[in-house]
Amino acid sequence: MGNIIAIVGRPNVGKSTLFNRLIGARQSIVDDVSGVTRDRQYGISNWNGKDFTVVDTGGFVKKTDDIFEKEIRSQVQIAIDEATVILFMVDVTTGITDLDEEVARMLRKTKKEVYLVVNKADNQQRLLDANEFWAMGFENTFFLSSIQGSGTGDLLDEVVVHISERDDETVGLPKIAVIGQPNVGKSSFVNALLGEDRNIVTKIAGTTRDSIHSHYKKFDNEFLLIDTAGLRKKAKVHENLEFYSVMRAINAIEEADVCILMIDANEGMNAQDLAIFSLAVKRNKGIMIVANKWDLMTKETNTLRDKEAEIKNRLSPFSDVPVVFTSVTEKQRIFDVVNTTLEVWENRQRKITTSKLNEVMQEAMERNPPPSHRGKFIKIKYVVQLPTYFPAFAFFCNYPKHVKESYKQYLENQLRESFELSGVPIAIFFRDKS
Repeated sequence: MGNIIAIVGRPNVGKSTLFNRLIGARQSIVDDVSGVTRDRQYGISNWNGKDFTVVDTGGFVKKTDDIFEKEIRSQVQIAIDEATVILFMVDVTTGITDLDEEVARMLRKTKKEVYLVVNKADNQQRLLDANEFWAMGFENTFFLSSIQGSGTGDLLDEVVVHISERDDETVGLPKIAVIGQPNVGKSSFVNALLGEDRNIVTKIAGTTRDSIHSHYKKFDNEFLLIDTAGLRKKAKVHENLEFYSVMRAINAIEEADVCILMIDANEGMNAQDLAIFSLAVKRNKGIMIVANKWDLMTKETNTLRDKEAEIKNRLSPFSDVPVVFTSVTEKQRIFDVVNTTLEVWENRQRKITTSKLNEVMQEAMERNPPPSHRGKFIKIKYVVQLPTYFPAFAFFCNYPKHVKESYKQYLENQLRESFELSGVPIAIFFRDKS
């Protein structure tokens, strides 16, 4: 199960403030990709050495009174289905409301870990008032002030006990996830891959309760396909399709080695696509873009090359990502997608010998030495690849803290030009070697 913490509750209890505080410490790392909306609904956090994704359900509510309560109920249900831990937020200044009671009834039925978070308990009187919430019957009840931040550390200490350590070392077959927004053709793509020949597709119970891993083995290719597309066709989910699909995508990203991000070629990369892309990149997953419905494009106005450039421009600065244009309905270039995905998987495993790495990178650094810092010349002595599950490199130098971001970008570009690393996020560290 992907490590997801979902914050639920009625409006104006402080969900977004808590969300911002939880991902705030890493704000510099979890920066918005250009084009991602300001009111982000999910981000990555880290506590006690464990990474997890925090989802603010409030970001998904449409502001209309008539379906407001129905919408919140539907979100709580999706959180119960998809999250690892649920933070149920209430507000001490209003006391227990009918809607709080209704959400509580839903949450009492789940076997998931639920934490009742009583917000705005920021003075003595309010702390006394907060005691009435014990009556709601949640064993894990915490009083905090999300604006001041008091109490969040104690809450997180308890919550991360239920978050599993990441074990990203790829074992066995590549795990491939098809992610993307509703109606871009994910199910049709999965069916086109597995469809006609269902007899050679064996269903394997997934690591999550209901993610189906299909074993694909044809034309000398073999991998596990994490199919989130056709799951859970429950009526209640359709009311909240955007929220549901985001939760599915986050879970799929967690499980996968490589993500196929499917978009509509006509619409290009929109903000939600970029947010999902950004999440996969931060999780150091291999990634490729499939622009589907290419058959519906008006060919006169759009050449493939222009469209590809437009997509890559949206992905900047990490634009070394393969893009394949498909028409799933006409079964065009579906096997190109398979081959490209497996190439990305191989790139993610790539190990470069230290001698080759130094030969190439020393030449690149001689051509363009690091800019000096306040008159001090930065000298990078040597570079090694770190033993991680994705390409990461340590550059040993005399002033590791003073290497500029632009130079780091230059080194990454040189690595990409010299070694096959397309579709794979790279980490670069500077270590002290004076």
